[in-house]
Amino acid sequence: MSKPGRITAKPLSVLLDDVFSQAYAKQGFAARELVTRWAEIAGKEIAAHSEPIKLQWPRPVEGQVQEPATLVLRVEGPTALEIQHSSDVILERVNRFFGWSAVGRLALRQAPLARRDRPRRPAPPDPKSVAKVAETLSAVEDEQLRDALARLGAAIKRN
Repeated sequence: MSKPGRITAKPLSVLLDDVFSQAYAKQGFAARELVTRWAEIAGKEIAAHSEPIKLQWPRPVEGQVQEPATLVLRVEGPTALEIQHSSDVILERVNRFFGWSAVGRLALRQAPLARRDRPRRPAPPDPKSVAKVAETLSAVEDEQLRDALARLGAAIKRN
């Protein structure tokens, strides 16, 4: 009698990969990295006030070289002028990311950004509670491990 195969859980990113790929493809993005890594590509200052919406590819004409795409950016109101002045830098960074001259121009759309609030890193536990927890860990011989466990214990007690 054969045993059933091992059941493993798949990461959510693997299960939803096709769904996200289709959504990004509808907006002209061949890969979602331009959106997900925008801060790395454009730089933190530019990414703080802009986000890519879509890539508009011109219709190919038979027998001619494919024209570069237009990157449509959503920008916050007052920074649109500054982003426009930085368009050469942005185009250079985006094309460097792609490895070829994929984008030829920018189009700006003024609108509020879809903020992705990242959870803030919790403050470290206070030293008194860490010392109090460390007293209970006298059986742990490794000093670094004892300190790490004391910080973890104090953080857990705080919450």
